[in-house]
Amino acid sequence: MRTMLPRAVRPSRPEWALIGITAIWGGTFLAVHVAMEHSGPLFFVGLRFLAAGLISAVVFGRALRGMRRIDVGAGAAIGVMIFLGYGLQTYGLQSIPSSTSAFITALYVPLVPLLQWAAFRKRPSALALVGVALAFVGLLLVAGPQQGVALGAGELATLVSTLPIAAEIILIGLFAGRVDVGRVTVVQLLVAGALALACMPVAGEAIPGFSWVWLVAALALGASSCLIQVTMNWAQRSVSPTRATIIYAGEPVWAGVVGRVAGERLPALAILGAALIVAGTLVSELKPRAARAADASDEGRGAAVGEGPRTGA
Repeated sequence: MRTMLPRAVRPSRPEWALIGITAIWGGTFLAVHVAMEHSGPLFFVGLRFLAAGLISAVVFGRALRGMRRIDVGAGAAIGVMIFLGYGLQTYGLQSIPSSTSAFITALYVPLVPLLQWAAFRKRPSALALVGVALAFVGLLLVAGPQQGVALGAGELATLVSTLPIAAEIILIGLFAGRVDVGRVTVVQLLVAGALALACMPVAGEAIPGFSWVWLVAALALGASSCLIQVTMNWAQRSVSPTRATIIYAGEPVWAGVVGRVAGERLPALAILGAALIVAGTLVSELKPRAARAADASDEGRGAAVGEGPRTGA
């Protein structure tokens, strides 16, 4: 039986792909939390993304022969944002509860359209802002901010991490359609991992004693990171940064599901929050007919949706 959802709210294949990696993304939270009991944040982030980069280099080895400057530049820029975002967030997880971390990290959701507005003068639509607001409120309920947020070192690090996380999504949208997905994925993952390891002496972090926990977790998360970044780079060729951000807002929902399987109880407010996130995703897709026609025209010219101002290319 064919779905009765209107085309305006029916997810496309790239959107379904983003939903899938968001589920994986949310499921990695528990692994990182456990690994932090056996490793420092920079070492773990470095090992995780170097593993992801090497895996992606094997997968896209043939494509690397045609590496261009724009591939290197785009990958390096995105890699810096990945390093800053994941590094700061992982550092924060050492000293703050997961619910507090999720609450603060949720701030990146409204940051994407706001940063686009500030940097590119690209004003988000009213419905996109409504969708972001719904998703943000939903995230607050899922995260359970009733415990309160005291801005210590861990909270501040997590708060700052929301800026590079939002910037990463914007940069992927900016370069999508102009770079090779495989090459950019390899570069960004290797850059993120190398920066994390290079910053260990500066941060005074020592190499931890061997543990199967951090080794297995880093390799598994490395493989998942490779899959996530490849999918993001591919899907955001046709999915705007604002739309992608709202889909990514489902990460805490999936993290809550994993927590439930691990024995945590999902309260009624969290279920309500999950419903608001879904509602925000649907609302963000609703556009006036003229706007949908303009988007279709942009895609027909090969332009990346939400890439900011056109430069004549």
